[in-house]
Amino acid sequence: MANKLFEMIGVNASRFGDRAVYYHKDNATSKWESTAWNVFQRDVENVSLAFEILGLKPQQCVAVFSQNMPNNLITDFAAFRNRAISVPIYATSSKSEVDYIISDSRSHILCVGSQEHYDIARQVARENSTLQQIITYSPDIKLEADDSSTITWDSLLKLGAAASASCRSEVQSREDAAVPADIACLIYTSGTTGVPKGVILTHHNFDAAIAMHQRRLDHDPENDISLCFLPLSHIFERAWTYFAITEGIRVYINQNPKLIQEAIKEVRPTIMCSVPRFWEKVYTAVQENISQMGFIQKALVHRALKIGYIRNLKYARMGRKAPAIIEAQYRFFDSKVFSKVRKAIGVDRGHFFPTAGAPLSRNITEFLHSIGINIMIGYGLSETTATVTCFPKVGFEVGTVGTPLPEVQFKIGPGNEILVKGDTVMKGYYNKPKETAEAFTRDGWFRTGDAGMVSENGSLILTERIKDLFKTSNGKYIAPQALESRLGEDRYIEQVAVIGDQRKYVTAIIIPAYEALKEYASKHKIQYRSIEDLVKNSDIIKMIEKRIDELQKNFASFEQIKRFTLLPKAFSMETGELTNTLKIRRAIINQLYSREIEAMYA
Repeated sequence: MANKLFEMIGVNASRFGDRAVYYHKDNATSKWESTAWNVFQRDVENVSLAFEILGLKPQQCVAVFSQNMPNNLITDFAAFRNRAISVPIYATSSKSEVDYIISDSRSHILCVGSQEHYDIARQVARENSTLQQIITYSPDIKLEADDSSTITWDSLLKLGAAASASCRSEVQSREDAAVPADIACLIYTSGTTGVPKGVILTHHNFDAAIAMHQRRLDHDPENDISLCFLPLSHIFERAWTYFAITEGIRVYINQNPKLIQEAIKEVRPTIMCSVPRFWEKVYTAVQENISQMGFIQKALVHRALKIGYIRNLKYARMGRKAPAIIEAQYRFFDSKVFSKVRKAIGVDRGHFFPTAGAPLSRNITEFLHSIGINIMIGYGLSETTATVTCFPKVGFEVGTVGTPLPEVQFKIGPGNEILVKGDTVMKGYYNKPKETAEAFTRDGWFRTGDAGMVSENGSLILTERIKDLFKTSNGKYIAPQALESRLGEDRYIEQVAVIGDQRKYVTAIIIPAYEALKEYASKHKIQYRSIEDLVKNSDIIKMIEKRIDELQKNFASFEQIKRFTLLPKAFSMETGELTNTLKIRRAIINQLYSREIEAMYA
């Protein structure tokens, strides 16, 4: 089977024909509609021809500013046929972020997914001469009265379908001339520590990543179903979805992230990429249900979890068969307890669930495996075409992020920095030779900016993001992500920013889970008029303090949070506290909440 992205569509269309390549939910009927491989191939061909007519040249950029839609994939592969470059922009990006990426990538064409995206695109087009063509994905987008240049998706398809013989010949010659060194995508970093950088990923990078995952993963193309949940602008979801459709795994494209719980229960995916926060919320919801059970039910569940831990983590994890008595008990508890939990979540058909992007605590990882949810923890970056390491099927170590993919190398460099080499490592940063040079050692190892160590069995253990690491005024180093991940397990805590650089002790700005707080207040007859009142209530603060003390008791005294502030409003991308990948911007938080922070050290 060909792995090359610019060849794969034709190969799989011949192989699968009328079989579905992906599904999307029709807005009018709210039903999942399928698209066959033959139709996908036709649409890719027509859009690729239309791009040539619109003046797209090889190695020029096509930007996509949209929520997840089938059009995103068609656009990507149509660009690849022209040897052009796909530039995904997060659907939550601001006008200034879109403007920057359009300028930096020199994208003449911008595809938009919604009315909001179109409105921003028009503002950018008025001020930025680089942008010459807007394409609208959704038929619901209303064009401005004076807009005579924007083209709709249906018109784009018709334009390509009516292409001349010379146009068809030109696109075919471009596809024939494509080489692995061609740039496939520019994935822009979130800019947590500065200006976003366009990560140059070539076709060779993606070819290598796909081949490595083919060798590593125990997947089943005939029966596996993937739910596309994370943004396709995120390298994790993009690389995974490319792998899935290359292998013929059917993909359900979730267009509205707010409806993910509903989508999971409808689709019941066997595979789904996710970030730890999703599983943290699953864990807290299940724990809350357990806390409300009677004594006998609780005892049954705790016994079930103990047996699940023994069977799945002591034996199955190591490829060993459990003793008959343990296996019999596990099957009983699986039918009476675990299967019902998995079905309530929507993962009752689960095969494995790749999870990366931030630390996931040992408690949650062990809990999920104990109830039969096969979480595959991994580690990677945009600069490494996603995966560097992940759990192997047998012998994975909880508390690590797994072992390297075939042909990927990593080592621990100065300052415990994780260094990576391999065919999946980026070519560099677009238009940024200085930053590119700084990203590599003299002998060609990529500097990840993450610190780690290697376990006795060769698995990678992440310790902290080097740029997040800070030192108290007492000279003690603090890794804030470890604390933030631990506190994220609590049902009353939604977001955490740990503070303490050059301070006497560690503090935290905490965004509570407001609905859970309201339930607690109601149950304990706590009076309040607003969220502002609620987060300042002494009984609420004492309750959160008690829970924090319990959660951090295994941390060293100097690492523990001594004071905290509850905020009445969540961190958001709009106010700059979060990146598009939902990572906190510590510098912004320190700036916006300087008064609250100083008060904790008064």
